[in-house]
Amino acid sequence: MTHPHTANPPNNRPTVLERLAALDTNTVSDALDFLGLPGATVGLRPLWNCPKIVGRASTVLLAAKSDNVPSVHLITPVVEQIASDERILVIAGGIEGISCWGDILANAAAGKQVRGTVIDGFSRDIDGSAAIGYPVFGRGVTMISARNRVVQIDAAVPITMAGVTVSEDDYVIADNCGAVFIARAFIEKVLDLGERIARRQDAMVAAVRSGRSVAEVMHDSQFEAINQEPAE
Repeated sequence: MTHPHTANPPNNRPTVLERLAALDTNTVSDALDFLGLPGATVGLRPLWNCPKIVGRASTVLLAAKSDNVPSVHLITPVVEQIASDERILVIAGGIEGISCWGDILANAAAGKQVRGTVIDGFSRDIDGSAAIGYPVFGRGVTMISARNRVVQIDAAVPITMAGVTVSEDDYVIADNCGAVFIARAFIEKVLDLGERIARRQDAMVAAVRSGRSVAEVMHDSQFEAINQEPAE
């Protein structure tokens, strides 16, 4: 499920989320590389053939349940408190082979206009998420319930996703190649450089199609030249 981005400001310049949505994870990862910043992950893939998502992180931290005391189901308090249409649920602390997402949560999140979920863990009922067009990214799928196995221990705190620290309100982009997180303090730098990289890569593809040598077009010097290009 996708949702409209925030309307353009009065000067008609694209919003931060619109600029991020115009890129892909490969380009954003390259921009982070150039800047020496973390953010790109390995292993967090789309769990059905879902569309790209971009948004702001609402973080959730899970852990193994250590007692048999009944508790509120994990993640439900976070979903109930969502109050904008730009959020992506970013969930850490999943346990190998145990679900921490399912179709009931997906329906609740969709009702709150959440843009999607990225889990450092597993989802069950993935067909239910797909049926309503709700994007889910994670490490894999399972049928084993989280109930009495996994609990939520915190939210809106820094978490670790596949080795990358993600804080509340950081930026998220996820597509067929995986998930990338951008610290909010660096989003403008990443977008400026990402847009330059995208322009350069489009020109390189056009050059190869026109018959130029791929060895020449893909020489390291061509990529390094990106840093000298002015931002638009």
